[in-house]
Amino acid sequence: MILPDRQIRTLAQDHGMIAPFVDGQVRDEVVSYGLSSFGYDMRIAGEFRVFTPNIYNSVVDPKRIDERALVEYEVDDHILIPPNSYVLGRSIEYFRMPDDVLGLVLGKSTYARSGIIVNVTPLEPGWEGHVTIEVGNGTSLPAKVYAEEGIAQVVFLHGDPPEVSYAEKEGKYQHQQGITLPRL
Repeated sequence: MILPDRQIRTLAQDHGMIAPFVDGQVRDEVVSYGLSSFGYDMRIAGEFRVFTPNIYNSVVDPKRIDERALVEYEVDDHILIPPNSYVLGRSIEYFRMPDDVLGLVLGKSTYARSGIIVNVTPLEPGWEGHVTIEVGNGTSLPAKVYAEEGIAQVVFLHGDPPEVSYAEKEGKYQHQQGITLPRL
């Protein structure tokens, strides 16, 4: 079952599933964020890591990320993603997933219609942390992403608890803070 707003609100306010939690949609002059009918639009923080060509001739290898290929940025308003590139960011919200709820992170159409793609990511039952957000620019022009505004919607699915939750298996991204690079 997909959780509606009233159940998301209860899980956020009474059980700490989303913090900070914005009860309702904020829309005026921003890319919307907050509670919606069947999901929660999370925001992206003003810290980013951008993959940039460098003198080290790095290769993007998910088993061995060369951190020299990443440039860190902290911004107040927005970041420009180079053409045909992507950045890593993180959610402002910290999520604590109940053992019987799966979250699916989906990109917002406002960005998708501009050629900016957010990777689909699951938030497994029992997982908690800031969401590391992968934002790709599929255009041949620089693309602007606004900090402190909506970036993706999380849809919550309720089911029976799994035999082993993410917390119980001590998943490698449990309790992640900030932008977390790939781990084995």
